[in-house]
Amino acid sequence: MNLLLLLKLTLKSILNRRFTSYLTLFSICISVFLLLGVDTVRKEAKHSFTNTISGTDLLVGARSGSVQLLLYSVFRIGNATNNIGWDSYEKISSHRSVAWSIPISLGDSHKGFRVMGTTEAYFQHYRFADEQALRFKVGKPFSAVYDTVIGADVAEKLGYQLGDELTLAHGVYDTDFARHDDKPFVLVGILERTGTPVDRTIHVSLQGIEALHVDWKTGTRSREAVSAQQALEQDLQPTQITAFMLGLNSKMEIFRVQRAINNYKKEPMLAVLPGLALGELWQLIGVAEKALLIIAVFVLLNSFVGLLTVILTSLNERRREIAILRSLGCRPNQIFILLASESLLFAIVGCILGVLLFLIAIVVSQSVLQGYGLHIPLSSFGPDQLKLVAAVIGMSFLLGSIPGYRAYKQSLADGMSIKL
Repeated sequence: MNLLLLLKLTLKSILNRRFTSYLTLFSICISVFLLLGVDTVRKEAKHSFTNTISGTDLLVGARSGSVQLLLYSVFRIGNATNNIGWDSYEKISSHRSVAWSIPISLGDSHKGFRVMGTTEAYFQHYRFADEQALRFKVGKPFSAVYDTVIGADVAEKLGYQLGDELTLAHGVYDTDFARHDDKPFVLVGILERTGTPVDRTIHVSLQGIEALHVDWKTGTRSREAVSAQQALEQDLQPTQITAFMLGLNSKMEIFRVQRAINNYKKEPMLAVLPGLALGELWQLIGVAEKALLIIAVFVLLNSFVGLLTVILTSLNERRREIAILRSLGCRPNQIFILLASESLLFAIVGCILGVLLFLIAIVVSQSVLQGYGLHIPLSSFGPDQLKLVAAVIGMSFLLGSIPGYRAYKQSLADGMSIKL
């Protein structure tokens, strides 16, 4: 009996049990889809996470912890334990080893989005995802005190367009008594989507931050209100900032400058390498992605068990069929191949359907994933995913060899004596 005839018999046997076959294929398809989806999402999430900031040599803030500094300065989560004096910032940024610096001032918000005060150096030097620069979808960087630039998520969620006015609020909670409603900002630029916290940030100048708070003392508005125009006539030079980023002339100088900042005597400061801090933070939150992968593997194993159960259950029903094949000259090893090929065929078809479903899901959910800072192109299905599919097919064949071996043993003993 040649292999072509065995394949034909396998297909007829599967079609004879259509309902259970469809359920088995559906189970394998969904399992492969989940496995590929979880594996791809976790890898892209880690890649997006580690590429949130790129090209910055040092992050500097008040002395606390490296993870805390990273969270509030890059991810806009939480608050600093203390501020940094402007004099200290100027002294460090003017060091001969420093190529550029980006000051950051945090503390205000707008409808749930954090406000960040900075300078035009932010748009020139900030990099993400393998040295990509910030690009404007429309508009330009701020130039006037009451100009603002927003990220893609802010523009999309709030529906803002160039020329719209934004009223910022003091602190992270947007309440009536905390709003700077007497000093509205005008939207002059919208950044392209980056997949980073930049998309959820409202950017203003440091002078704009100072203008907002000229009539605020110790977190509350003073009785003598200062109008927006009157604020422009005052000295808006900042006295404190929250943190700053540094780019150095040479990578060889990173540790020397870091040590000098950490030992700075005028005020306690902490300088950290963004890459090391990101790795430390990922160790804390990376448990979730590993748990997701484990769940996907168990779902796949459950499908394998279902496949094995279906074939073993049908084995007793097919003992006469196998005995007839033996009487027609089918050898025991061919009986083994017949049963094992069923499992292999289920796996191949199920994997093909799972891969197609995975690719369709990428195309359909692209805009949703970008909202969470994930960009998963079709090219993400590569050698690693092919290895997973090959492992699924190989495992299915091994599991299929169990009923195949049982059929092999039974075909030697049963002959034509089987009774139903």
